[in-house]
Amino acid sequence: MKFNLMSLGDHITDPVTGDRPTARQRHRAFVDMAVRGEQAGFNGISVGEHHCLEYIYSAPPVILAAIAERTSSLRLGTAVTLLANLDPLRVAEDYATLDVLSGGRVDIVGGRGNFFASTYTLFGHSLEESKERFAENAELLDEIWKGKPVHWSGRFRAPISGESLQPPPVQEAKDAMWIGGGSSQESVDLAARLGWKLMLPSAFGRPAFFQPIVQRYLEQWEAHGHLHAPEVGAAWHVFVAPDSQVARKRWEPRYRAYHEWMQELLGQVNPAIPAHNAHAFDFGWLTTEGPAIVGSPAEVTERLAALSAQLSVTTHLLYMDMGGMPAGELAEAIDLVGEQVIPALTAAPV
Repeated sequence: MKFNLMSLGDHITDPVTGDRPTARQRHRAFVDMAVRGEQAGFNGISVGEHHCLEYIYSAPPVILAAIAERTSSLRLGTAVTLLANLDPLRVAEDYATLDVLSGGRVDIVGGRGNFFASTYTLFGHSLEESKERFAENAELLDEIWKGKPVHWSGRFRAPISGESLQPPPVQEAKDAMWIGGGSSQESVDLAARLGWKLMLPSAFGRPAFFQPIVQRYLEQWEAHGHLHAPEVGAAWHVFVAPDSQVARKRWEPRYRAYHEWMQELLGQVNPAIPAHNAHAFDFGWLTTEGPAIVGSPAEVTERLAALSAQLSVTTHLLYMDMGGMPAGELAEAIDLVGEQVIPALTAAPV
């Protein structure tokens, strides 16, 4: 079982202290968080990609390159790369360069990003084409990543006539590539067909919603006869403190602020919010039946173990810095996960 620290870069005023970091401070804090995560025993770091929103991380390869230079073993991942909106050749070049400089530590989680309809408008793309655009770009990225001459033509970009990726990446696609998805059967089938790993999304819904999706992925994987093993990851909203009461007291106002901010944001970027994400804030429900995990190290360990079993998860992305969480309280939580949660779960069978 593996654990990544994750952040989408929500830029929020802390509802407890009233502090609001600058964008510069938020970016620097994320790099520092990654370094602390490696020291605490986390496997990787996962950074979101959004554009012109108050999720302010827009250039994951740049951020991850900064982290690569301050770490030695941490996996450098995205959550997600907007593969339907970006040119797959440029994606390959950016992340192959990062893979080379980091010694083969890149994880590219490709997502459709169609939940954020405003991004498609911003890039001049049609949301109705998202499924086809995403599949074409993923297939082309898979081909380019081999580092061999590519002869290709498709619908959404100019042909490639024998050019090859520079620099050639250290890792093969089977080691570096994920599909981020869980609401679209097409995305799940694409991951299984390409032999890519599957990353379930960060959402406010019930984790059980993803059970049939994971089952389909595993069935389709077996049908395609891949020689390497499938992997499933999932993203959770997490906070831990020495005891449950302290954890809940520290985190509830920040999680509430994040939820309210997120619901307002969704109304701006998507006029038709899926029912799976349209939940009123209910701290009790979110922390027992929803995607939130809060409490003592023992409680967090127990919940992550149960979710691993329920969804066949081998890699957990822990979103811990949401809602304006202060650096000191965040650092304590990261250290607690490293000292007590990760050892308990990595010592147990998956």
